[in-house]
Formats: sequence, structure tokens, C-alpha cells
Amino acid sequence: MADVRDILDIESPTTTELTRESIFGNDKKNKRKYEYKVAKRPEGMHREVFALLCKDNTDVPPIYPTDTGKGYKQARAKLGMRKVRPWKWTPFTNPARADGAVFHHWRRVADAGKEYPFAKFNKKVPIPSYTNSEYIQYLVSNGWTRAETDHLFDLCRRFDLRFIIIQDRWDTGKHSARTVEELKERYYQVCGALTKAKLHSDKIYTFDAEHEKRRKEQLKKLFERTPEQVEEESTLLTELRKIEQRKKERDRKTQDLQKLITAADHQADPRKNERKQSKKTNTTSRNRPNKSDAAYTQKLQVVESAGIKFPDFKNSGVSLRSQRIKLPSSLGQKKMKGIEQMLNELQIELNPPPTEQICQQFNDLRSDIVLHYELRAALATCDYELQSLRHQYEALAPGRTLTIPPALLPKTEPEVKADIIDVVGSPTMPSTTQLIERKKTEEEKNYLMV
Repeated sequence: MADVRDILDIESPTTTELTRESIFGNDKKNKRKYEYKVAKRPEGMHREVFALLCKDNTDVPPIYPTDTGKGYKQARAKLGMRKVRPWKWTPFTNPARADGAVFHHWRRVADAGKEYPFAKFNKKVPIPSYTNSEYIQYLVSNGWTRAETDHLFDLCRRFDLRFIIIQDRWDTGKHSARTVEELKERYYQVCGALTKAKLHSDKIYTFDAEHEKRRKEQLKKLFERTPEQVEEESTLLTELRKIEQRKKERDRKTQDLQKLITAADHQADPRKNERKQSKKTNTTSRNRPNKSDAAYTQKLQVVESAGIKFPDFKNSGVSLRSQRIKLPSSLGQKKMKGIEQMLNELQIELNPPPTEQICQQFNDLRSDIVLHYELRAALATCDYELQSLRHQYEALAPGRTLTIPPALLPKTEPEVKADIIDVVGSPTMPSTTQLIERKKTEEEKNYLMV
């Protein structure tokens, strides 16, 4: 009808149209809409902290943690349409009691006749029993009588092997006083003998009473320590760690010194390279390799860390010979400054003409300078440790002086630098390798190894 009125351009009547809602009413209740005011977060407060203090609905946070998410509001009980299960006031007995006492409690009717639910927690320790013949045959002991053994096992059954309580309830009026260790030892001795006799098994538990006594004595001493003793122990442990650390450092320095000495031996005899090459050619022609060659090769492979390692220019193309005398960047600024200072004192050019002979000899000279500095630093370290050990010895033994043999003391020479630089050697001036051989005596080797 409304569409027809619209087509005919007829006004609708003033009376309201009858609808289902106007007759039966609206089932939906008008819910009141609440407008919550969102609290403004104060300046300087983090968002997470503000969220803990206030929520969107301005509810106060609960004092204790809840899983409902409603704060103080209690969760409604969910009631179903089923009937409530009937309960009945029924009697029950506890299997843990041997007197047959009867108690009462509320219980579901459907659970009538079932075992007491808490009976599963009634755990009993199995205590073995023995007859008179078994005691006479297996359990007779010099320090224990039959009455004491029976009294011990009776207490074990009563107190479930709680030996502290058993020792407290031990009847000292009828029997001699016993310690906890003695009670344990007798109990496990009887159990082991019965297990071995009845089950014929060798897997039995043996209780060591002496070990238990020593353990308790140590625990007592540990518990009765004074604060001064605890502090002294911590100090000793700290000193022990320092000693172990110094020992590791000394071992590391000893290995470094051994490498330097072996490298000096290798550089002292230039004929070793020729001998090595000749031995290699000989071993390739033979069917069986020589053992001395293998040992020597292994020795050279172990020590290759002394002096300067100049890079080999084997790339294809044109290269300058002056690149051969360029120091590697891995050498370090301190060593480079030391080489430069030594060359200036000897009035040697820092960049000589790079001929074939000059490049080889100039590189060998600088390598010997670095080796000399390393050996001198190692010698100073050893001398410092030697003096420290002497002072420690004198501090531990007052009134006594440790005399160091002259062979172990470093030899002071008036002008070492001038002698070190002469690598090739001359009739009037010894070479660097000769100085190293002269300084390296057998006593110094033994000291460095120690």
C-alpha cells in the first residue's frame, strides 16, 4: 500500500501502521550505553606502567592474580538443568590404621563401596622378618644379641626406617646405647644376609659405618668454621688460582723461548738449507725415506715464527725490486720504530738501492735485528722471574739468601748494538749468529726449559 500511495501521490494516513512490534512489543531491552572516560596518561610515565595502573573501564586492578579477567567481580556459577548428584553421610575405615577405627564423612552415593581414596598414600617399607633357625644360622653377631636385634627391627617397623627417631626411642635401660651408624650397620647387615640366603643373590647393599662417621665429622668441622677460617680459605683459593695462572703463563713463555732458540739455531747455520735440499733429493731417489730427514723436517715445521717473514712476489707481470725490502704491515709499529732507530744509529740508509744482493742482505739484517730484540726481551723476562723467585725464597725463609749461579745471570756487554748489526761477520767483529751461539750456554737452556 505504501508503494501504491507513492505512485498515486496520495498522502499517507495519520494513523500509525500496525506492526508486530506495536502489538507484541519489542523483546529486546533497551540497553543503557555507558560512556567510559578514558584516563589520560601522565607525562613521563611509560605506556606499560600506565596500563598496569588503569584500564579502559577505569576498574581498580585486583590485589591478587585472577584468571577471570574481571578484577574483583566474581564469576557466576554455571548452573545446568541436570539433577544434583546425591551425597550421603557414610562411615569409612582407614587402611593405614590397624585398630579398625570407624570414621564418617560425606560421600557421593555413586562412590559407595569403593576404597578409601587416600589409601594409595599409605606406603609401607618392607621390613624383612626371620625365624629362630635363620637367626642362629645366618645372623649371629659378636656385638649384637638376639634381644637387641629384635628390638631394632621392631622399631624399624614402627618408624619406617627413620633411624634418627629409632636411635631416640632406643631402650637404653634394657640394652646398651647405640649410635645411628651402629643401628644402620646392623640393620643392613641382617638384610644382606637374609637376601643372600633366601634369594641367592650377591647384589646386596653394604653400609660403611666408618665412612659415614668421617663424613659427619667433616660436615661438623665445615659447619663450625669461624669467619676468620672461611676468609682464610677463600684467600688460599684465590692464591691457588693465581699460582696456576702464573704457571700457565710461565709455560707459555717457555714455549715461546724454545721457539726463538730453535729459530736462532736454524738461522745460525745457513748450510742446513742446502743440506735439507740435498737430503730431499736423496730421499726421492731412494725407495725408503730416511728417519733423520723426517725428524729434521718436523723440527723445522714446528718452529717458523722468528724474525721477519717477507712476502714472496711470484705473481705474473712486471714488479719492482724495491717491493722486496718493504716491511710487512703485520710487523707492528713498535718493531718498525726499533728497526729504524737501529739503522739510524748505524748510519745505514732506510731505503738503500734495491739491487739483488742489497735486497737479500738488507732483509736478513732487519730480520736479525727483530730476532735480537725478541731474545733480549725474553732474557729480561727470565731475569725478572729469577729475581722474583729469589725474593720469594728469602721471604719464606728469613735469614737465608739464595745464591744464583753466575751461569744463569745475564751477561752484560758494553756495546751490544754494534755487535748485533754485523750479520755477515768480519775478522775483528763477531757476527750476530756467533753472539747468539756464545750467549746460549747449556745452563741457560736448562733454566729456560724449567
